[in-house]
Amino acid sequence: MDQQLLQVVIALACVASVLVLLLKWTRYQRAQKKILRARERRTASLEQAEQAVHEFKKANPGVDSTNIVSLPLAELTKRIRSGSLQPEAVLHAYIEKALEVNQKLNCGTDVLMESLKQLEDIESHRNGILYGVPVSLKENIGYKGYDSSCGVLCKLNEPALNDSVVVRVLKRQGAVPFIKTNIPQGLLNYECSNPIYGMTVNPHNLQKTCGGSSGGEGALIGGGGSILGLGTDIAGSIRIPASFCGICGFKPTFNRISLHGVNSCVKGIKSVPSSIGPMARDVESLALCMRALLSTDMFSLDPTIPPLPFNQQVYDSTEHLRIGYYDNDGYHQPSPSMSRALQETKKLLEQAGHTLVPFQPPRLFMAIHEYATKGILADGGTTLLRYLEEGPIDPCLQPQAITYSIPRFVKKILSIFLRPICPRMASAMNAICGVNSVTDMWEQHKNIEDYISEVIAEWRRLEMDVLLCPVLGPAYNFYYSGMLTSSLSYTVMYNLLNFPAGVVPVTTVTADDEAQMNRYRGNFADIWDKLFLKAVQDSVGLPVAVQCVSLPWQDELCLRFMREVEKLSVRKKHTNTY
Repeated sequence: MDQQLLQVVIALACVASVLVLLLKWTRYQRAQKKILRARERRTASLEQAEQAVHEFKKANPGVDSTNIVSLPLAELTKRIRSGSLQPEAVLHAYIEKALEVNQKLNCGTDVLMESLKQLEDIESHRNGILYGVPVSLKENIGYKGYDSSCGVLCKLNEPALNDSVVVRVLKRQGAVPFIKTNIPQGLLNYECSNPIYGMTVNPHNLQKTCGGSSGGEGALIGGGGSILGLGTDIAGSIRIPASFCGICGFKPTFNRISLHGVNSCVKGIKSVPSSIGPMARDVESLALCMRALLSTDMFSLDPTIPPLPFNQQVYDSTEHLRIGYYDNDGYHQPSPSMSRALQETKKLLEQAGHTLVPFQPPRLFMAIHEYATKGILADGGTTLLRYLEEGPIDPCLQPQAITYSIPRFVKKILSIFLRPICPRMASAMNAICGVNSVTDMWEQHKNIEDYISEVIAEWRRLEMDVLLCPVLGPAYNFYYSGMLTSSLSYTVMYNLLNFPAGVVPVTTVTADDEAQMNRYRGNFADIWDKLFLKAVQDSVGLPVAVQCVSLPWQDELCLRFMREVEKLSVRKKHTNTY
């Protein structure tokens, strides 16, 4: 009898195993079919775009596409408005260039063929600030009829029913959205890869990441395939790819630009707000985009946005500034190239007559863990993990997914054991456990409000106008981003504080910078510092940027400061060339 029972148990176990395997196989097949259909749609849109370009060039053999895509945005808009360039020619030139860049970098997810139909009505928007300007969009920004998948399978085949508010405003201002760009799976990663569309690479070095989560935007603009784009930023998602790809990027104050119709896998975060902002080759293009977006159209389409038009007077000001600065936040030691970029920029600003004063964000260790990390992962990462259930997890996201999947009590135990040997990692492990209760969340929100007041009080005490500080860079080797969330301290800080912040490329990595990297130890000499050393190896020639920051709602002042940094940097490069 016992033997018969054992046989039954074994048989049931075998059947259960077969059923589990069958279920996994069925899930896998379903996921692969979804991915295949999405890739087929992308291929079809690329082929349609290529055919449209071919037909346009055949009908207009005299159009010089190369010259069009080399023009700065200010010059391009001037020529379109004067009639010396037609919007149709500009759009086809950028579609052609975007196809070329995409083939090399894999930065596009869909060419928006509706852009060609939009040209039929373009004259009705001749007075728009961005009349005839092609604009690229991060994949999660809603465009009617297209997915905003955020790189996860469960959001595929759910095309937007309407354009997002920013897309509607862009169209009313005469802009022509023409392509959507790639993102990391789930958006909470600063590499740019997902199981649907694959990995996007850096335009300056194909063996480096372009950054994320607005990585497709950074790569496309950095590669010359777009002149202006929109990204989103919750922990540096505009600024990091801008830094890595050698372009300018701006994160406005939260709620300065409408997020209505913009998709996410973690909606509802209040502690560390996300912003939508422009990315471009130069600061003037960012300012032009902000002028266009901050219009009555924006305020009427989304009444929750404060009706604050762009303050041109502040942006145009040439008065000397009192600038705070720091080159090491005490949490993550910047790379030698980043430190050099910061010091060189400080010197240029002083020579131009500005006043530089040392500044240090207070209690940054606690702010990063207890406020920023715990704010983003208040649920312990369970919401993101839920979105990953349907399909494979991308290798870039795997380290984060594994960590978030560890049971909460195990994370707490690990945090205790890690504290003596790696305090930074121990505090981070405790932070990603999330909050314990609604009461704890309310307490955290109160603490963040107090912290913001504390930082502003120090800012006021020093009588600062703006702040100069590092941004993450240079670009990483592949697959390190998911293991190095510690490096985000320079960017996530200004989402937590809700301060507008932007990045401007100022130099490139030299052989001397690379040699100094061999002596890099970091602020803690822990495993994260050692991983960072490996992440940025072999970076000679890559762009390096600095970060400019202002107080909330002073977005125009931040852009004005960025323009000053850009002007001085360009002048220095020009002088050194001769």
